[in-house]
This record gives sequence, structure tokens and C-alpha cells, in this order.
Amino acid sequence: HLGQHRLDAAQCREMERTAQMVTSVEESKAIAQRHGPKVILSASGMATGGRVLHHLTHHLGDHRAMVVLAGYQAPGTRGAQLAAGQASLRIFGQQWPVRAEVVQLTAGSAHADAEQLMAWLRGLPKAPRRTFVTHGDMDAADALRLRIENELGWPALVPEHGSTWPA
Repeated sequence: HLGQHRLDAAQCREMERTAQMVTSVEESKAIAQRHGPKVILSASGMATGGRVLHHLTHHLGDHRAMVVLAGYQAPGTRGAQLAAGQASLRIFGQQWPVRAEVVQLTAGSAHADAEQLMAWLRGLPKAPRRTFVTHGDMDAADALRLRIENELGWPALVPEHGSTWPA
């Protein structure tokens, strides 16, 4: 994905020689068995599910470890609890003490920001009948809804949780 970052092709090849891409559950589990320093980049940046939970259970209690949260952490998620400095985290029905250093990188996110979403919407071949904004906290979602309505002139809304709309 050369267009998605600032690394050139040579730097990407060098990274491939340095880092190991893990693609299976078995490979991910094997990481936990290795001793010594390591950097684990894992999906589910908000720590809501997946293999990251297993990595957290192995490393949260280690004062020598660091958990780096990339980007926005939605309220109510484990990622938000970690970012807020919670002393323990509930994972798999058990409380895990947080002794690892926790750092949040607010500038890094896998999600598009409002500018990127607006640019994507402007690129659509025709306006949708209605635009539903369903991601982000309520204030941010409503701000994006207003931008869609004011800048694009499209009907937009932030639906309430569980609401339904006819096709």
C-alpha cells in the first residue's frame, strides 16, 4: 500500500526483512511464548476483541511493557479505559492489573477523519437519498451530519441506536 504512507519501496522491503507479518492465530499465539523484547502491532485498536486481548493478558501486568494506543478510543471500550489510566482491565471475565506503560497516539488512526470522509462523499457519482452518520461519538457524528447538509446539500442524520428506516 505504497500510496498510504511515506515509505518508499526500498524502505518497505527493509521493513519486511526486519518485521514478521503474522497471518494466523497459531503464529499470533506463538508470539506469547517467545521470551525477550518484542513489538506487537495488533488490530482492534480499541481493544474490543480479537488476538489483541490475548496479547494484553500476557503483557498488561509487566511494568517493562508498553501499550501504544493508535488514534481515537471510543467511550466504553477497553482502549478508552486504558487511555484514561484505569488500574485494571476486565478481559475474558477476569480482572488484569495494568502495570504496563500506556501511551495514546492521538494523531494516528486507521479511520478517516471528517475531511477525508467529506472528500470521499464529494467523489460519489451521485448524491445518496439520505446519508446516515453512524460512527464516532454523538457530538462528532452530529458535526459531520451538519457539514454534509451544509456543504453538500444532502439530507443527513445521526440515527438513534436500534432505529430502523425503510429502504
